[in-house]
Amino acid sequence: MKLLTFLTTFFMIVTGCTRTVEKEVIKSNFDHTELVATVMPVGDSNVSGSVTFSESEEGVMVRGNFEGLEPGNHGFHIHEYGDCRAEDGTSAGGHFNPAGNNHGAPSDMERHMGDLGNIEADESGIAAVDYTDATVTLEQILGRGIIIHAGEDDLESQPTGAAGSRVACGVIGIAQN
Repeated sequence: MKLLTFLTTFFMIVTGCTRTVEKEVIKSNFDHTELVATVMPVGDSNVSGSVTFSESEEGVMVRGNFEGLEPGNHGFHIHEYGDCRAEDGTSAGGHFNPAGNNHGAPSDMERHMGDLGNIEADESGIAAVDYTDATVTLEQILGRGIIIHAGEDDLESQPTGAAGSRVACGVIGIAQN
């Protein structure tokens, strides 16, 4: 019995140490300064565009252009999974929230990392975004989904801001430099 306890403890320690080392190696090897997502229509929408995420001294610059939207505000979020296979975009999961915070606005001190607020489409259905986000980190969003919603994010309803259905989905990947 003592041998079994010793071996169990030994493997737990080794496994824990290995995971810590693996995470540190991955983080130290992450040398990408720009990520990109091309968003494609979900369901019967015509929404498309792209967004880049790039490092700056103040945080991560978020820059994008989109078309095919209804005029007005649309929720704009990073979601848990880089999976756009579901016809309604739900395979991307919920908002990316590694800290377990409540939903909020991009300017809130405590919010989901994926809470990017709203993009505003003009009368032609075109929207652009260009701001710096101090909460987002490139290492954590690589491979996640980017979702544009049909409606406006009210920036306070839990857990998602009541932004409605998903009209576009993309996967955040490494940009070609």
